Amino acid sequence: MTPAELSRTVLRSVRSAVEERELSVPVPARIVVQPPPRPGCGDYASNVALQLAGQAGLPPREVAEILRRRLVGCPGIARVEIAGPGFLNFHLGVGAAAGLVADVLARGERYGEPPAPGAAGPGRTGGPARYTGEWARARQTVVGEALARLGREEAVRTQSAAAPDGDGELADLVARLGGDEARWVLLRPAAHDPVRAPRRPVQHEDNPRFRVQYAFARTRATVRNAGELGFAGEPGDVLGEPSAHPGDAPPHRAAPRTSQAPRAPQTLQALETCLGTYPTATATAARRCAPDRVVRHLEATADAYLRWQEEFWPLPVGEQKPLAVHRARVALAEATGTVLGNGLRLLGISAPEHV
Repeated sequence: MTPAELSRTVLRSVRSAVEERELSVPVPARIVVQPPPRPGCGDYASNVALQLAGQAGLPPREVAEILRRRLVGCPGIARVEIAGPGFLNFHLGVGAAAGLVADVLARGERYGEPPAPGAAGPGRTGGPARYTGEWARARQTVVGEALARLGREEAVRTQSAAAPDGDGELADLVARLGGDEARWVLLRPAAHDPVRAPRRPVQHEDNPRFRVQYAFARTRATVRNAGELGFAGEPGDVLGEPSAHPGDAPPHRAAPRTSQAPRAPQTLQALETCLGTYPTATATAARRCAPDRVVRHLEATADAYLRWQEEFWPLPVGEQKPLAVHRARVALAEATGTVLGNGLRLLGISAPEHV
């Protein structure tokens, strides 16, 4: 179950409660679900009960209980808990992560694609920023190109008019840093932050742009290596029972944790959250003319993947034969590569198979 699917499920529960007159409130246009603020609080959380309580004239926890009863037993949801003043914490079912991976792989390059022009969705819509300071004209040009890929054509015209000499300034920065690095440093800052261009490009994991491209290349290498071993990815349980399979990790890595914990480890949850919320990141970037949101999402995804792969090595080692857990991990790696590759292309930055 993706965050968007969970959001729609919660919205249906609100609509049902209104139709059956348990709640007397306007049905909201959308409901936000997001990762909980700390581990141990489920996979996702929502404050919808607190938002509706005032209009309903009921205590937030009572509103939360009305919704909880409707959500328990929904496909993909293992259980729903009420926390604090009325937060809803969602624990997804065992197959939810596999469903997310399958959805990413099925949609491929269309996963997280920007909404059609004029259909950016509910929420505050922003206009293009006016940049000042060093590299301002180059920044206007690169941001305009990214907004075109995000479907904000009207904003592109504004950006182009604001940066008549942007191509020349951009060419200077590209000559100094290369095309990928130049675009990354221009797109990465939020609108109110200045551009901090390095003196020269650094091909090292301390460089966020390199780290994202490196993570993408690692995902592609994993898929290629699995093919050379005669198997392909298949969505499933990526935890499996590593302790039952000697050699599950290379000798220089610590053995992965077992699957006996009641929920996925934090590293896995972080990665799945990044994959599930990528469509929201691109939609928000389009709506607010803020491609820096895509940049930050890619950085978080790359970091989560690299941590996960260190803990859960995806390929068989030595004489070990491919198991279902390896197929599931390769599928997760491939889905991560899909998200990273889609995001890099949106930004106009290359997605290299090898680094």
